[in-house]
Amino acid sequence: MAARRDKGSRLVSIIHAVAHERGIQLHAQAEPEALLSRLDDEALREVDRRLNGPRRGRKPTRDKLVRRLLADADQAVAAADPSAERDKPPAGKRASPKKQAKKRSTKQAPNGATLGFEDKMWAAADKLRGSMDAADYKHVVLGLIFLKYISDAFEAKHAALEGEKHADPEEPDEYLADNIFWVPRDARWSHIRRQAKLPTIGKTIDEAMAAIEADNPGLKGVLLKEYARPALSKTMLGELIDLIGTIGFGDDRARSKDILGRVYEYFLGKFANAEGKGGGEFYTPHSVVNVLVEMLEPFRGRVYDPCCGSGGMFVQSERFVLAHGGRIGDIAIYGQEMNHTTWRLAKMNMAVRGIDADIRWNAEGSFHANELKDLRADYILANPPFNVSDWGGERLRDDVRWRGFKAPPVGNANYAWLLHILHHLSPTGTAGVVLANGSMSSTQSGEGDIRQKMLEKDVVDCMVALPGQLFYSTQIPACLWFLARSKAPNGFRDRRGEVLFIDARKLGYMVDRTRREFSDADIARIADTYHAWRGEPEADPYADVAGFCKSAMLDEIGQHGFVLTPGRYVDSEALEDDGVPFEERFAELKAKLEKQFEEGAELEAVIKSRLAGIGVDG
Repeated sequence: MAARRDKGSRLVSIIHAVAHERGIQLHAQAEPEALLSRLDDEALREVDRRLNGPRRGRKPTRDKLVRRLLADADQAVAAADPSAERDKPPAGKRASPKKQAKKRSTKQAPNGATLGFEDKMWAAADKLRGSMDAADYKHVVLGLIFLKYISDAFEAKHAALEGEKHADPEEPDEYLADNIFWVPRDARWSHIRRQAKLPTIGKTIDEAMAAIEADNPGLKGVLLKEYARPALSKTMLGELIDLIGTIGFGDDRARSKDILGRVYEYFLGKFANAEGKGGGEFYTPHSVVNVLVEMLEPFRGRVYDPCCGSGGMFVQSERFVLAHGGRIGDIAIYGQEMNHTTWRLAKMNMAVRGIDADIRWNAEGSFHANELKDLRADYILANPPFNVSDWGGERLRDDVRWRGFKAPPVGNANYAWLLHILHHLSPTGTAGVVLANGSMSSTQSGEGDIRQKMLEKDVVDCMVALPGQLFYSTQIPACLWFLARSKAPNGFRDRRGEVLFIDARKLGYMVDRTRREFSDADIARIADTYHAWRGEPEADPYADVAGFCKSAMLDEIGQHGFVLTPGRYVDSEALEDDGVPFEERFAELKAKLEKQFEEGAELEAVIKSRLAGIGVDG
């Protein structure tokens, strides 16, 4: 064990030594993953040579080498903490740097605070809530966390400018160059905290928010300015300010920003859980987002979400890029959200993560006021609301987005979302969409015809059946649709005429009585299966697994009536609940019963006629 710990510490020392020799500047306290991302390929190979000695054979790719080196760091963690062994992926399964980084963060976050820190913060904040509705309290708390974040970012830059010879710390342009918000003197956290116990604290915060918006056009209309309302307890507000003021206390300001970003994201999830069904309108559970991102692998290009909620898809996409040696900015982010309060959450979420994103809002939404008509995205990730019946489809019968297909039914928006997303894909783009299970098999109002046409146009790449209880907003089982504009060879194998089916209903574990999550191993199994099937260079060879995955040809799918339920293809047991809405299922059953009544009446008439023709001998 001592040797393994020594090897882990040697890795960090070697990284710093190699970087120093090449004039590469590194942060002294950064995690191995972040350190490795700063090195070029030659430097990475030198680190590997010094740590493990010369290697024979073909040089590994950058990603494979990074995974190998990070595995050494994880071995050191496992030696010091035997519980880390439980988090290892199954034998023969590769673990991406992002997954390894996630496992490390649950043990020890970069700032020295474990996940228990966020949980304790939440418990304290939730206690202060009292009888206030979680949906309202969310905006109060998250607004203050955002205020502390931008103040800490500003103060960190302010301190740096004070040490520069010809810089002016009070010049707003000095901050704009580094994409840092300018914070007026009376809006800075130090001023807010000094006023925390005064009865006028609500008015002080409102004025601070208004001043920040006035000096930063990108935040116009984003910040809550209702802290002075009489219904909001000023005592509670003062205690909340004191609590949030402890986030990052004792750390340098740069690390404090990272902690605030984590707390903001953690609180979003907790508020979604507290709100139940309402929480699903602004938050997609982490494990579902992780499946989408790990499967699509958005390394670089344009990323789009037409119903982006609080922006969780974007945050995880940026994390993926950083974990694979890229940098913030390698992907360009675009989104639209029709709920104004949710749009505000998304704008703040991007800001506390340091993500520059073009997120639009209007009250009509992506169907009726498409803000990004000309966008063709390389990756689209979306979790639209399930089975929306009043989406205004009757006003869009001849829309350009449905060209080549039947217009989606006015009574259900599921296929409208699919065709909207398909329309916005670039010629080589891919998409991952969360929808209700009914979308895989419904034949109501022409949905079966649209699904058949999508298959004939060969834009359906993969279908994943999910277990129930993954979402805050519904207990209906859901599925993932993966679309591809082209399945011709473009870095992957030729997949034309094939669809991959994955049945993941038996994966995951219950985190409480009502909600399920995927483990890292579950996510890796799903993503690795898709990558192997696509023929990615570093993936293992693909093989069908009975009960879990099957690659099917279009002819076979046609024999099943173009139904895309994975259980039909992978030889799983029948679905307990396919997620078809009650109204739709009832209409189908009623029509079937009426037909059976008609057939029964016809049969009864035939029998009576035959009986009448039978003579009785006297």
